[in-house]
Amino acid sequence: MERNPIPVLTVQTTPYEDQRPTGGGGLRRPTGLFESERNYLPNFVQSLLSSVDLRDRQGCTMVVGSDGRYFSKTAIEIVVQMAAANGIGRLVIGQNGILSTPAVSCIIRKIKAAGGIILTASHSPGGPGGEFGVKFEVANGGPAPDVVSDKIYQISKTLEEYAICPDLRVDLSRLGRQEFDLENKFKPFRVEIVDSVDIYLNLLRNIFDFNAIRNLLTGPNQIKIRIDAMNGVMGPYVRRILCDELGAPANSAINCIPLEDFGGQRPDPNLTYATALLEAMRGGEYGFGAAFDADGDRYMILGQNGFFVNASDSLAVIAANLSCIPYFCQMGVRGFGRSMPTSTALDKVAKVMKVPVYETPTGWRYFSNLMDSGRCSLCGEESFGTGSDHLREKDGLWAVLVWLSILAARKQSVEEIVRDHWAKFGRHYYCRFDYEALEPRTAYFIMRDLEALITDKSFSHQQFAVGSSIYSVERTDSFEYIDPVDGTVTKRQAVLSPLIAIALKISQIHERTGRKGPTVIT
Repeated sequence: MERNPIPVLTVQTTPYEDQRPTGGGGLRRPTGLFESERNYLPNFVQSLLSSVDLRDRQGCTMVVGSDGRYFSKTAIEIVVQMAAANGIGRLVIGQNGILSTPAVSCIIRKIKAAGGIILTASHSPGGPGGEFGVKFEVANGGPAPDVVSDKIYQISKTLEEYAICPDLRVDLSRLGRQEFDLENKFKPFRVEIVDSVDIYLNLLRNIFDFNAIRNLLTGPNQIKIRIDAMNGVMGPYVRRILCDELGAPANSAINCIPLEDFGGQRPDPNLTYATALLEAMRGGEYGFGAAFDADGDRYMILGQNGFFVNASDSLAVIAANLSCIPYFCQMGVRGFGRSMPTSTALDKVAKVMKVPVYETPTGWRYFSNLMDSGRCSLCGEESFGTGSDHLREKDGLWAVLVWLSILAARKQSVEEIVRDHWAKFGRHYYCRFDYEALEPRTAYFIMRDLEALITDKSFSHQQFAVGSSIYSVERTDSFEYIDPVDGTVTKRQAVLSPLIAIALKISQIHERTGRKGPTVIT
């Protein structure tokens, strides 16, 4: 029996004023907003799809994945229906909708897709009372640059209609190709459901010495590891790669079932939220521990007895030990990149290795530009995002495999490696304070007062006494970035000041705002 073509509908809508991507083409809002506000998600998806030139959009391939949080399956269905109606020719989707952010980047680059859509709110809570988000990856597999984000926002402000095929249904559980005939002039629309891990795993096999890591985890001097996927997207990757492929015992991996609410915990890999891992590591049974955020692009490293490796030190240690990774022995090291809030520990390594360091604003899209131009081989942020030019996204599991490779090569513990690094390069300190759900007016005055303080000429060269130590202000700055690739100038990205001065100012802010709740210091 011949099937009738699926109708393509045009739905009238009203624009929203708050759909400006926050950077990298991403929109993150309370889940309830996506569920309750009429056409809120379709409006943003249409704006995103319309930002792709019509000639590039027709018949192209895009990748879709999610971190499995609440509302993901509903959102994937809407994305598929709208992609079909907007002339996309083929979608590649992870089985059951599951794809980590690094895996999406990997697949985009592997199959030369036009881009990808990732449904995630990163480390934010899940569930009906949590947050939901939509990220847009461009053809290089990296976050959308500012010019694309701006275009999405401009379209969203005047949007009057969107296109959708509401009767189109995809089986996300069934691997393989599904084809659909639509009531338009385009060719049949195809959806390919792929194994969530396969393509990404094959990439990692070409980067690392899996035999060396396997021997570390299973050999006579094996190390016991503890890996916490925090009930996010990384569960299938940890099980398949670290346990099945590299031989770690199955009980090495915890919280590996992706849950819509992440088991009621916040999927944020730091000392505040990864408490189950921290307590297990403090017992001394395990020599290496790691945790991941919801979409798998960030991580945390712990050594035996809970020895914590902060994000900036982790990046610097990786940089100093790249010779342990076959990929870098083959490709060489052209340069490093770090976001402005990240400590200068990386700079010391770069000086010894005689490679340049690029200091960028926060946002992986700045690193993507450097890597595309061949300037940057390794980069990272203070929030535990670390990656290399094997992809155009930060990659938590890649960073964990780097650490295991270093342990295998140096035959030292995590703590011994870090302390040796401090002895050679010096120790660097920095703090991160997370202000969440801060009232916009308060946030404005905080940043205004802080910038006024550090840009005042009288502030330069001031001295601060802490106990018996005297600290001098060496440099302050209102940070701006000039992209060495295309000359783009990004102004007023942050205020740069010595840690002691920032700490004093933060204490004043705490007093004025009456701030309560956890302060994340990494």
